[in-house]
Amino acid sequence: MPGLRFDGILFLCVANSARSQIAEGLARARFGDAVRVQSAGSSPTRVHPDAIAVMREAGVDLSTQTSKSVAAIDPAGVDLVITLCAEEVCPLALVDAPRLRWPLADPAGGDEEDDEESRLRRFRATRDQLRARLEVLAALRDVPAGPDPREFHASIRVPDLAAAARFYTWLLGVAPKEWTHRYVTFVSPALRTNFVVLVDDGMELHHDTLYHLGIDVGSKEAVVAAHRRAAAAGWSIHKPARTTWRGTPLHELWLRDPGGNLIEIYARLSDAELAAMPADMEPVSLV
Repeated sequence: MPGLRFDGILFLCVANSARSQIAEGLARARFGDAVRVQSAGSSPTRVHPDAIAVMREAGVDLSTQTSKSVAAIDPAGVDLVITLCAEEVCPLALVDAPRLRWPLADPAGGDEEDDEESRLRRFRATRDQLRARLEVLAALRDVPAGPDPREFHASIRVPDLAAAARFYTWLLGVAPKEWTHRYVTFVSPALRTNFVVLVDDGMELHHDTLYHLGIDVGSKEAVVAAHRRAAAAGWSIHKPARTTWRGTPLHELWLRDPGGNLIEIYARLSDAELAAMPADMEPVSLV
């Protein structure tokens, strides 16, 4: 199953004063009762006043949180550990759980003579970086089952097709499978990659050219299953699953990722499927 599975997070730093306290407050606000959130340190001190101040700006109250020793944490309630130390050595938690390392400089470690605004800028930067990382973490929790990719398709545009063909032959360790005056195609079984270099000649590239991202899922049935899973997950379906014969004959499904990029989920046709090509070569819906 893709993504991350966790119901209890432990954030660790040395003093359990700034970074891990901010992370704890943000995670509690983000996950609510769905996830048990804790923080601790090897040498706990206090919740830093500047951490409380910048989190108050974000609508999160840290005043009820306390600094805790890692020894006080019950391992049974933790299934994901996130360490936040950068230069320091983070404490070890006796927890048999996956670990993520998010190294961030201690915002409390600046010059003691810094004025209040300079200190708060450091704490705000730490808060904002942690908030962005937690948004990604939350997005990766309980990701639904997706396709089973067999090959990755990617493409780039280059100003000099011949020079790029020479470079990528060297880089990928495989000669091009084919080329025209506008593109060069590499197929690397070792990397499970179909990679296309297209000349940047100013001509418009449409979604049905080679200029897109994609994955090969192996069969018509897998393309149809990918369509159903994409619909259930709420992804944007640009073109429903279908069989096409023009160009490269494929079973294909077109999605848009959250940024609007086009993604093709495809499978090549078998000899029997190719033999069943209709006379008008019009696409046939699979759903």
